[in-house]
Amino acid sequence: MYTILDIETTGGKFREEKIIEIALYKYDGETIIDSFSTLVNPEKEIHFYVKKLTGITEKMVKRSPKFHEIAKRIVEICKDSIIIAHNAEFDYRMLKQEFKSLGYSFESETLDTIELSKILIPNEASYSLGKLCKSLGIILLDEHRAFGDAKATLELFKILIDKDKDKIIQKKEELNEYKNHKTQNIPEKLANLLEGLPIKTGVYYFYNAQNEIIYVGKSINIKNRVRQHFISKSTRAIKIQKFTENIQYEITGSELIALIKESIEIKALKPIFNRAQRKTIFVYDLYEAKNEFGYKSLYISKIKQDKKPIISFSSLEEAKSILHKITEKFALCQKINSLYKTDTQCFKYSIKECFGACMNEENPENYNKRVDEFLDSISHTHQQIIYQDKGKTEGEKSFIQIENGILKGYGYYTLYNQINTKEKINKRMVSIYENQDLKRIVRNYLLKYPKKIIEHSF
Repeated sequence: MYTILDIETTGGKFREEKIIEIALYKYDGETIIDSFSTLVNPEKEIHFYVKKLTGITEKMVKRSPKFHEIAKRIVEICKDSIIIAHNAEFDYRMLKQEFKSLGYSFESETLDTIELSKILIPNEASYSLGKLCKSLGIILLDEHRAFGDAKATLELFKILIDKDKDKIIQKKEELNEYKNHKTQNIPEKLANLLEGLPIKTGVYYFYNAQNEIIYVGKSINIKNRVRQHFISKSTRAIKIQKFTENIQYEITGSELIALIKESIEIKALKPIFNRAQRKTIFVYDLYEAKNEFGYKSLYISKIKQDKKPIISFSSLEEAKSILHKITEKFALCQKINSLYKTDTQCFKYSIKECFGACMNEENPENYNKRVDEFLDSISHTHQQIIYQDKGKTEGEKSFIQIENGILKGYGYYTLYNQINTKEKINKRMVSIYENQDLKRIVRNYLLKYPKKIIEHSF
């Protein structure tokens, strides 16, 4: 378990700085399971340089909570996790310093994404967060603000996990678990089930004493995810621990195929502890509309029965994250897409990265062409799309086929046996009947990783 952390401070003399903003994302190696972000009233002056760099002023933090008011929440979110930060020494020192002033000794394992990046992504010109994000294609919104930098650090950390073939991060996590006496507290029966589970991407199945599947899950690290089930104290996890007698798994290599298989298996097998996932759960949709000035707006809303959505989402956080990526990629306006609330210009306009639609300076026709470009990019109505990803073993690749906008199936091929004809694709493919869940899973994943799409015309 990890907690991604970023802190902004007042600046000034060493060990006299105070926190003015903090953001934390608790990440289980697969999804964000908790988050917290707030400005903090430092009860002292903010250095001029910091105000210029972050845009945070005394007026902004005046009515914000003081550190002692949020200390308990920070302890809760950091519990039983490793703190991940870009320049972790600074962020961790600031946390310890603030807690020390309250008479509390804050202790945690830490990992620094600067040091990890130097090992896993060598030969970069700079290892500053901004330069790394630019080099790796990570969207960095609101640089030098805690929430923006923390989210970017999380995306960087995901890349580092993928590149960590020597399991540096995994070993650190296992050491942390040992120190917290987690593994020792797992009953012997469950500890034995952990043995032999792979540190690979795939789908896993929990069986009861009657050899019935009671839970299905997916992970980019099966062993780690199962361990989390066994140490969790949630009501569902305790029941899973009680009834689990055996575990089987299937390596997929590709995270997207794991997501697809998990969804299909849950609906087909109806495991007792996957009740919430058996039915399609859409909470938010992305819609298109024209505003009063003729600009096409992309906006998030709860489901509208009388309107067809562009994309559906299971959470507001997921919806906002995808819309931010769309807005960035197609040079759209944050204000028009309701991502930046203001009566004047959007933030991108102020740094000269917006063409001025928010100020009615850009021709609506030109702006709308970019919106249409986005809509065309996800429709794939008259295309055969092949998405390529990791295979189950070295020397193997996976593929997902989308034809005329419909998911057709997935398969695997070796590097010396290319899928360069439709006949070869069909012979190797596991066919799928697409449903709304699978449509959402695939569409959102391809928006997240568009570089792996290869368009074919046969």
